[in-house]
Amino acid sequence: MSVFTGWRAALRIARRDALRAKGRSALVVAMIALPVLGVTAADITYRSAELSPAEQLTAEIGSADALYSDVGLGPIQQMPDGNMYDRASGKELSEEPPPVDMPAVFPKGVRAISEQSVSATVTTSYGIASTEITEIRTSDRMARGRIDLVGGAFPRSAGELVATEAFLESAGLRVGSDVTVTTSGKKYTITGAVELPADLDAKALYAEPGAVIAPWAALAGRDKKVPEPQPGDTRWLVERAGEAGIGWQDVLAANKAGALVTSRQVFENPPPDSEVPLLRTNPQYASDRSYTSDATGAALITVVAMALLEVVLLAGPAFAVGARRSRRQLGLLGTCGGDRSQVRAVVLGGGLVLGGVGAVAGVVTGLVLTAVFRPLIEGWAGHRFGSLALHPAELLVIAVLGLVTGLLAAFAPAIVAGRQSVLESLTGRRGVRRSSRVLPVTGACVLALGVLIAVYGGTAGNSTLVAGGSVVAELGLLACIPVIVGLLGRLGRRLPLSPRMALRDAARNRGRTAPAVAAVMAAVAGSVAIATYMSSSLAENDYAYMPMLTKGTIALTAGDPEAAERLPAARAAVEHDMAVTGRRADISRVWAGSDCNVYYEDDNGCGSVSLVKPAGKGHTCPLDTKGAKELAARLSADEHRAMMRTPACVDVHTSAGSFGYNSDNVVVGDAALLGTYVKLDDPAAAAALKAGTPVLLNEAYAENGEVTLKAVHTYNAKDKKNRKLHPGPARKTTDRLKVYIAKAEYATTPGIRMILPQRTAERLGLHTEPYGSVYAVAHEPTEAESQRVSAAIDQAGGGLWVQTNSGPNDRDSTILLILTLFAGVVTVGAAAITTGLAKADAEADLTTLSAIGAAPRVRRSLSGFQCLVVALTGVLLGTAAGLVPAVALRLVDLREAMEYMRENPMESAYTPIVLPWATIGLLAVAVPLLAGGLAAVFTRSRVALARRAG
Repeated sequence: MSVFTGWRAALRIARRDALRAKGRSALVVAMIALPVLGVTAADITYRSAELSPAEQLTAEIGSADALYSDVGLGPIQQMPDGNMYDRASGKELSEEPPPVDMPAVFPKGVRAISEQSVSATVTTSYGIASTEITEIRTSDRMARGRIDLVGGAFPRSAGELVATEAFLESAGLRVGSDVTVTTSGKKYTITGAVELPADLDAKALYAEPGAVIAPWAALAGRDKKVPEPQPGDTRWLVERAGEAGIGWQDVLAANKAGALVTSRQVFENPPPDSEVPLLRTNPQYASDRSYTSDATGAALITVVAMALLEVVLLAGPAFAVGARRSRRQLGLLGTCGGDRSQVRAVVLGGGLVLGGVGAVAGVVTGLVLTAVFRPLIEGWAGHRFGSLALHPAELLVIAVLGLVTGLLAAFAPAIVAGRQSVLESLTGRRGVRRSSRVLPVTGACVLALGVLIAVYGGTAGNSTLVAGGSVVAELGLLACIPVIVGLLGRLGRRLPLSPRMALRDAARNRGRTAPAVAAVMAAVAGSVAIATYMSSSLAENDYAYMPMLTKGTIALTAGDPEAAERLPAARAAVEHDMAVTGRRADISRVWAGSDCNVYYEDDNGCGSVSLVKPAGKGHTCPLDTKGAKELAARLSADEHRAMMRTPACVDVHTSAGSFGYNSDNVVVGDAALLGTYVKLDDPAAAAALKAGTPVLLNEAYAENGEVTLKAVHTYNAKDKKNRKLHPGPARKTTDRLKVYIAKAEYATTPGIRMILPQRTAERLGLHTEPYGSVYAVAHEPTEAESQRVSAAIDQAGGGLWVQTNSGPNDRDSTILLILTLFAGVVTVGAAAITTGLAKADAEADLTTLSAIGAAPRVRRSLSGFQCLVVALTGVLLGTAAGLVPAVALRLVDLREAMEYMRENPMESAYTPIVLPWATIGLLAVAVPLLAGGLAAVFTRSRVALARRAG
């Protein structure tokens, strides 16, 4: 008999066995298909979400042949794709060039539509919102692909416009609603909803050319109280009859006139470098440099490595029992003359058959689910896919990987089945074998070695070593799982019946339990690794974020003296429409000489107020002086962080002002400001302000309990009133003031360095003016709240605005949620499948339980605890395994941050390691309980009648 004939028979037996045991086969297929499905969906999503260059071009120019724009440089030279350009002369022009007459530049036989944008405020269902209005004929076919209609109709007249869905949602409007441009007072009807395929989150309005800007400008010309529109430059979408498009020679001709051209024809058929004038004068433009993050690459390598390990492990629980369920059949094969290799072939054939079915099912299901949930995925990604990108070679590799998974999962059972004697197989005896001590000892050594390799890779900045060490450590932990499972049996001695039986069953059937625990561990390890790395990175971003205001506060501020007179009405709106808590704190700005808010256009045309910072220890930041690099080289990350948080260095690192210009973060306020904004609950500080003593928030400016306040009283010639009172050259004053010094922790208060009482400012001859109010709020203002307040301010006369903290970027927790859900689904699936296999494998034991009078609920509780044991053990081990690569990758980041800090001492090297407790809590508590509960609910209480064996 040939090899192929033997394998054909083995595959036929395996196929019949799979059809005979449909439930077990379905479990095996599910275990193999699950990771294949996930990898397939991830591959298709990643490839589809990555827009091709042609799709990116369509997002910019729509369906037009080219986009013409005036860059204001005169004659230029450009790259074929239009991303880089320069003056043709390479020199600065002595005067600004005149605007380009675009219609005269266009080639003959073209059709063009113009595009121009302007920022404006419009009415909404809540109040008023700021947005961008673009004048472009959206109904023209040249706009397709860039602006697409999703509901209603395109505007056909000057009184109509369309809005993006994101704008309609934020403004509480719909198709058919009316909006009014507040500056011009002109009303428009929203006739349709559109979307920008390249930016689904864009909030914008689109009108016909001449519908918004021209009436607004005309009204501003008649009424000086109406501000003039500030539109952007006009751009032109151009279409040429026929298939010629806009060629390279047309682009060169437009460049001579000063126009930049992005052409589809040139993009698809770029000229040789020898025909690009810009490359002859600037050859460096030919090198296309791209930069990628080492940390991102390291994380990607680690995740891919652990994902491959996950695919191999997930099918193990089913095949660990499958061969034992077929032992009588395999024994009969031996009695008929089959040798051990043929017995192994039958078991491996089962892996091949079920692996193939699982691989195909996983790929097909992944493709279908990606297509079904495509709109949701596009919404999460923030842009439309050009098309579902299917790469047959990649999908084939994924399917082959699933097939190999089935073979690998069946490999160990095949070896065990081949070693069993025919007598053991026919009688069903399992035999008694002592556990090997070699495997766990080896596993512990491999675990320690992997951890050392990963940590060394992290400290050395080698992401490959991190990935390799993490996988080695996880393999070592896998080898220890049978011993860990065996120890579980000893924990149930004093537990009730069901949990005691579940623990002992897991310990007795390690060949079935260990692979299930390994599958859960691998899934959880990957998710915990990514979640820990992301949580740590977010904590680092939070630390680096420089807020403009104290957390939990907003500021209402006026732009000029006339607007300050409207503060009462604006305060009433804020207090009515926003979640204000407690009392407000009013602030005033202070200045010397002429007001820089008014006379900012003239050089040295206004005065200034500043605090003089003493020199020396405690006053000067050591990281901002000569010898800073030598000092930084001796500091650890924690020591550098502590030094950066001292008042002397905080002041250098965060010196931005939020309350006035040219006042050196000195504001005029009273005790209310201490509690509302500074969060300083100190009666002594409040008493000091009441007595006329300034409160200094940064102790680095104090010397012997005093500060030096320097004022330059410069009066502008245009400031007729004050100039007449203060003729002559600018006067400089320096005053020493006794101050109340707050604790060092208040030096980080955003925007305020010292609070100056009103009467003290007047005594020093300084000018003051009400600037606004600060409020404590329960939450950041919503879109609706902001729009209501904006409407009230506009109705009162405008000129005021509400400042809020935007918060650090990248706070979206969607990825963490997806990781938690993925690990949870795999945990519940693996535990449930293993519980089903355990139930099938231990049917005789359950029958015995019923025979001796066990209550029906025992079957349910036993299944629940079996599932709970597998899920909880796998989650805890996976959490520990996932921390290894996460910590190692953070060490890579720490090394890079330290190197950068030693070159730039004022830059932070803070690289925290933060555990994602929410994710770990869900996985360690909620998911195991859910798995156990589901297993108990879906397990039958009664035993099905079975015929007697033999």
